[in-house]
Amino acid sequence: MLAGIRILDLTWVLGGPFAGQLLAQLGAEVIKVEPLEGDLSRQVSSHSTEKDGASGFFLSVNRGKSSIAIDLKSPDGRATIYDLVRQSDAIIYGFAPSVPARLGLDPASLHRINPRIAVAQLIGLHDEPPYSEAPAFDLIIQAMAGVMSITGERGGAPVRVGYQVADLAGGLFLALACAGGIIKSLKSGKGEYIQISLLDCQLALLTWQAQNYFISGEIPHANGARHPVIAPSDIYPCADDKFIAVSPTGQQFWKQFCTAIDRPELADDPRFAHPKSRIAHVGELTTILDEVFRSRPAGEWNTILTSKRVPAAQVNNVAEAVSQPVSQLRQMVEELQHPGGLGPLNFLGNPFRYSAREPLSYPPKHGAQTRDILERVCGYTDAQIDDLIARRIVIQEEATHEENPARRTL
Repeated sequence: MLAGIRILDLTWVLGGPFAGQLLAQLGAEVIKVEPLEGDLSRQVSSHSTEKDGASGFFLSVNRGKSSIAIDLKSPDGRATIYDLVRQSDAIIYGFAPSVPARLGLDPASLHRINPRIAVAQLIGLHDEPPYSEAPAFDLIIQAMAGVMSITGERGGAPVRVGYQVADLAGGLFLALACAGGIIKSLKSGKGEYIQISLLDCQLALLTWQAQNYFISGEIPHANGARHPVIAPSDIYPCADDKFIAVSPTGQQFWKQFCTAIDRPELADDPRFAHPKSRIAHVGELTTILDEVFRSRPAGEWNTILTSKRVPAAQVNNVAEAVSQPVSQLRQMVEELQHPGGLGPLNFLGNPFRYSAREPLSYPPKHGAQTRDILERVCGYTDAQIDDLIARRIVIQEEATHEENPARRTL
């Protein structure tokens, strides 16, 4: 747990803010430092809440944070962020590689102010030309990293992963890097600088596909839902045109599977009796299983197979995924009341399971905690804060939290 740790989150849009939310879910106090115009994701979304117009994009990755809005390009704004740096354990940001130095937020500058602070930076590709200034959107990273080449139907066009896997995986690595930097600082008294590249993260996630290529020279390709070296491990259409996913890996599961689908003779069929023979005859096996699964609805097959401990599941849409019983048991959907009294809204829950935990607070309004943060963390007086607000060095919006999320611990 990171209770008692203060982290400055200067990231924006998706991957970096996701890292900040993960760190908040680990118990840290996370202060979202926004520009005066706010995080772009507050305005960019295909869906917004009806009552206050909040962007679903922003709401999804900014829970558990407080928000302060600062003009980082002004000398007084820079002095303000430095005062926050002095009182913090870590800072995360996702600027283009050349920007931190221009803002005076490069690791060397930050470590002169606070030698113990951990600095974790998220970049797109690399920190040297010609890559340093290249736009690195999620789709572009997926394309460069080979992810799209192994996603989609066999022989079909490359397909992007259905969610922003490059951005979100980058956020996961950024949060892990930040936590590691904090641990080093606590042990050594010396701050760390860690750089995370979105492209590096996607290449790292190629794991066994890349390793197999290094060994054999064979280039992996898209194979639909079918596993390239395990059979059966695929999805099959059912009587209701929904799909069932099955993966009875290993001989014991294979025999249980054959019994469960009422085709016990398949277990000893020479074409399918052993893992290698099943892969060699996967086309024939698929034809048989397509016919088998077309005989019942997906939900019925799901009940039959799971009751026999066969690795199987109905292919859910998002609504079905978040409403299924196990998601509810795991508290992966949480209802929060809008702090302004505008009613309830569902959010995804915390994947970190601690013995004691409570939901993260509602995502903050832009600059809602500016005054509180400057007073509590930096020791500013009301007069100093009023002066900064009057000169638009900082912005203070109306508070939106019944309690300050920075003072909550898991």
